[in-house]
Amino acid sequence: MQTVATVLWRRLDGPGHDACRLEANDSAWMIDGAAVFQDRAGQVAQLHYRVRCDRHWHTQWGTVRGWLGPRAVDLSIVREARGWMLNDVPAPELGHCLDLDLGFTPATNLLAIRRLQLELGQRADAPAAWLDLPTQALGELAQRYERLNDSGYSYEAPRFDVAQQLRVSPEGMVLDYPGLWQAEGV
Repeated sequence: MQTVATVLWRRLDGPGHDACRLEANDSAWMIDGAAVFQDRAGQVAQLHYRVRCDRHWHTQWGTVRGWLGPRAVDLSIVREARGWMLNDVPAPELGHCLDLDLGFTPATNLLAIRRLQLELGQRADAPAAWLDLPTQALGELAQRYERLNDSGYSYEAPRFDVAQQLRVSPEGMVLDYPGLWQAEGV
């Protein structure tokens, strides 16, 4: 794998940082990162995550390992033809979701942004298999992206009452997620 881009984010709604690297080879893309933060319930977390996509940005698998408060986190998420699996437990109701959203990091917004390849003014729905970290369960996250300009997208996630304008790097990494994350180093 060859490094394509790196970013260091600072969390804006509480203490925390996330460092992420985007890598590629002839057959795949890989997001590799580590997040340390305090969640809304006051628990401290240390998590390492990886997400692998094929060359067309279709998610193949992801892992999340570390801890959240007193609980160990060791999750394996796989997308198969029948749908998603979390630690070998099927979630067939998410079969229509092409992207994985880890929820605790802005890194996975990159997946839909790169896969959709929206032209200026285009918009698209991008439902994702979303990881609810506290419950360690997968659910659906309805999302919509609209390309505003070369470095900006309108992003909506009604489940969380989110409607933001994201600023992204040329590689598609989020640089500014108002109120939640801001890049400190790219």
